[in-house]
Amino acid sequence: MPGESKLTLSVITAAVGGFIGHVSSHPDILDTAKEWLHTAREKGLIIDFHVLRCGDDLELIITHENGPDDRQIHELAWKTFMACQDAAVELKLYAAGRGILKDTFTGSLKCMGPGVAEIEFAERKSEPVLILMANKTSVGSWNLPLYKIFADPFNTPGLILDPTMLDGFSFRVSDIKEGREITLKTPAESHYLLALAGSPSRYIISGVFRNSDSDLAAVVSAQKCNIVGGKIAAKCEPAAIFRCQAGFPAVGEVMEAFSFPYLVEGWMRGSHTGPLMPVPFYEANPTRFDGPPRVIGAGFQVSDGRLIGPHDMFDDPSFDEARRTANQVTDYIRRHGPFQPHRMPEPEMEYTAMPIVMDKLRDRFKKIG
Repeated sequence: MPGESKLTLSVITAAVGGFIGHVSSHPDILDTAKEWLHTAREKGLIIDFHVLRCGDDLELIITHENGPDDRQIHELAWKTFMACQDAAVELKLYAAGRGILKDTFTGSLKCMGPGVAEIEFAERKSEPVLILMANKTSVGSWNLPLYKIFADPFNTPGLILDPTMLDGFSFRVSDIKEGREITLKTPAESHYLLALAGSPSRYIISGVFRNSDSDLAAVVSAQKCNIVGGKIAAKCEPAAIFRCQAGFPAVGEVMEAFSFPYLVEGWMRGSHTGPLMPVPFYEANPTRFDGPPRVIGAGFQVSDGRLIGPHDMFDDPSFDEARRTANQVTDYIRRHGPFQPHRMPEPEMEYTAMPIVMDKLRDRFKKIG
């Protein structure tokens, strides 16, 4: 694309049906998604695409010139997901057609079920991007690495060594319980940012901007589950997009933030805490207690809207220790069984029988003293 024309990179994710429980995606599902997006590319609606999966979550990576939140692009993704869901129903895949995807497209995918991360930018001379996708975790799972990547010089020495990053970055934080957001500027407001971001079940870092020119550096899917009548009506599968190098953190600085398998919410039934394990594509198959939670990284060079790649970013022995630590933490925390902190606090659990239990026991409680 010549000149300063803007490119949009959209990463749209959904769970349409699991192959063997919640472990993986069936090849037919991936092929169905590829067929739909290939047709869209042939018609000129999109420039390029790639289809991946993390666990049982389907990931559509699309480039186009329509801008973020475009109805045509979102409708394309919606129809693709519905076709994949139909294929999943035919194969009797687990949880296929159970209502995670709402039946009627309303013009935008936001709050409809799928996760949406989109970033618009003018291509630089070299445009490396990293797309991270996670499974068995929540939308707040990116808070810790986003802080480390864009505000912590111990992780990202470029914050003090690269003159173009000396002014720091601003963080857009969404309060998903109150439906409001705030922008905090670092390093000046780092402590305020940490006060909020340390509660990832409520405060979600949804975007990061460079202070010097307000250029968008990273964006995440920050939609949260909708609970209707005590049942999950929509669920976002978390994804994040990072622009790298030349005024943004280096590729290695982004990857370094995932060398520590920090604890996240999710895992079995979305109701447990566990370590986020960085894995190559072929190891994104969470089988132990439906976990532990996984993250994969796809690296692309963007060239005139084309996605050159992906490179499997975690297919690297330097992450072996992170995986080993994650397994050790898994052994430790699983021994807690149904007790916190392994089991999440009741208000944060996606699935819980506590209301039923309390209804059965309510009349048997007696006042103390």
